[in-house]
Amino acid sequence: MPIACSSCGPGYLTPIDAMKGPKEKLLYIPCIYNNTDVKKPDYLATVDVDLESETYGQVIHRLPMLHIGDEIHHSGWNTCSSCFGDSTKERNKLILPSLKSSRVYVIDVKTDPKAPRIFKVVEPEEISSKTDLSFPHTSHCLADGNIMISCLGDSNGEKKGGFVLINGKTFEVTGNWEKEGNNAEFGYDYWYQPRHNVMISTEWGEPNALSAGFSMEDVQNGKYGSSLNVYNWEDHTLQQVIRLGNEGITPLEIRFLHDPNETQGYVGCALSSAIFRFYKTEKGDWAAHKAIQVLPKKVEGWVLPEMPGLITDIILSLDDRYLYFSNWLHGDIRQYDITDRANPRLVGQIFLGGSIVKTGPVKVIQDSELEEQPDPLILNNRNIDGAPQMLQLSLDGKRLFVTTSLFSPWDKQFYPNLLKTGSVLLQIDVNTEKGGLTLSNLCVDFGKEPDGPALAHEVRYPGGDCTSDIWI
Repeated sequence: MPIACSSCGPGYLTPIDAMKGPKEKLLYIPCIYNNTDVKKPDYLATVDVDLESETYGQVIHRLPMLHIGDEIHHSGWNTCSSCFGDSTKERNKLILPSLKSSRVYVIDVKTDPKAPRIFKVVEPEEISSKTDLSFPHTSHCLADGNIMISCLGDSNGEKKGGFVLINGKTFEVTGNWEKEGNNAEFGYDYWYQPRHNVMISTEWGEPNALSAGFSMEDVQNGKYGSSLNVYNWEDHTLQQVIRLGNEGITPLEIRFLHDPNETQGYVGCALSSAIFRFYKTEKGDWAAHKAIQVLPKKVEGWVLPEMPGLITDIILSLDDRYLYFSNWLHGDIRQYDITDRANPRLVGQIFLGGSIVKTGPVKVIQDSELEEQPDPLILNNRNIDGAPQMLQLSLDGKRLFVTTSLFSPWDKQFYPNLLKTGSVLLQIDVNTEKGGLTLSNLCVDFGKEPDGPALAHEVRYPGGDCTSDIWI
């Protein structure tokens, strides 16, 4: 638990203190109906993961959104450990942006943590009129108690990386975070570190393009990004663009090391299936180098002759010892020891479905890693469609939660059966001493939801987690 003090606010004093926090008992998971046969609003599911509970492993509450087709996606908190020293702040609202509609839901999780309720809705017209931005993605709290959300495009869905500021008390849009003329070419994720006066953002693609499904032609036509954008945190200006080139196409999730004294971290590049390490140089600027490469597999029976891993999510343990990432197409999760920051070492791997399973339509004809195609994942007498995608790690680093849906237009394209059977939530037990990943018996099947199969996405815990808290 947090160290006792008269001025403590939300979260924990340090990442190591957070590792001693309580074991998770509830999970909040956005569930999507967009692009499925179910014509109902998306909803926020509350999942019971308390081993002492009679409803362990079950969805115990569903909070429907107010509109059909929002495509709720990632979430964040109104406050986190960046506000630890402010006793007037409280982590009591979950911020839930919608990719397609550009609507932002503010969810009250304090009144009844097991049954959250909608507190306020920020309509897309307010975001558009005040910022000329759309497709809100990553939400982080700031140390001053306000909220910042990265966006992928302008009001018309064209490429434009920018940031929406929302008042942490009124939840009204106050405007852009970035100074005028300091937009990145593309937007997606971001992480800030005030001790080093820096914020770095990543790039997915043009909303109008990626919403229609993936196309290599769009990549060739410059509609997907391949750069890291370095901002001056104090004056909100774009200082540097680190171009990763063809080895770093679509840098998505970015993670600084949790230790706020560190000037380095990692980013997963989806289409090129590479992990880059970024770091501050002796000159004071920032650089990046490729630290991990997942090699493509030569295949038959797929849309292309080579299948990339497609790294779609990464996460770091709170002690900055391990890095985890998911290969959404190949179907595996990998665990790397990163104590040697520049040279990560693979120490754990597990396959959970994916596009190259033995019973599927794809035949692997050349593989530099595997001697045979992995077995399909069958749990509770049903084949698990899709593949590991979003990751969330327990505070102590011993349990890795994973869901299998990426983004409904891409789910429809790459795993069409997923829209009919629904996604799942799985728990992977982690060996934190030597490394190693083992599938546990927890399986929450979102194919059995009352209104029909749903696409479950990102995982959050009420008390904060490994991807929402920033220490300053």
